[in-house]
Amino acid sequence: QVQFVESGGGLVEPGGSLRLSCVASGFTFSDYNMAWFRQTPENERAFVATIDRSADSALYVDSVRGRFTISRDNAKNTVYLQMDKVKPEDTSVYYCAAGSGGHGPSSYKYWGQGTQVTVSS
Repeated sequence: QVQFVESGGGLVEPGGSLRLSCVASGFTFSDYNMAWFRQTPENERAFVATIDRSADSALYVDSVRGRFTISRDNAKNTVYLQMDKVKPEDTSVYYCAAGSGGHGPSSYKYWGQGTQVTVSS
């Protein structure tokens, strides 16, 4: 029933931009904080950004602050991650998630399937 459809990933050159989208269904989207995580080389989920239910507040990991922007459109049940000035170290599988907020994966109840972002020349 709960489903996330992630899109927007792909290959991008260093310094370029991508916008990831995650369209949710099967739950009340506006009741949840949303977040983006990315997979580490150790196959763990590392926090990237989170946004609250009303889009009044957002938090970012230091390494992406000023380059990435998280946003949401509750009318479309969609959360976005605008990635600007990307770096090779941003290469990862990116996951959207819904939950209570914060930096820890355990705070998030629902997870997308992941979308690959590769930053390379």
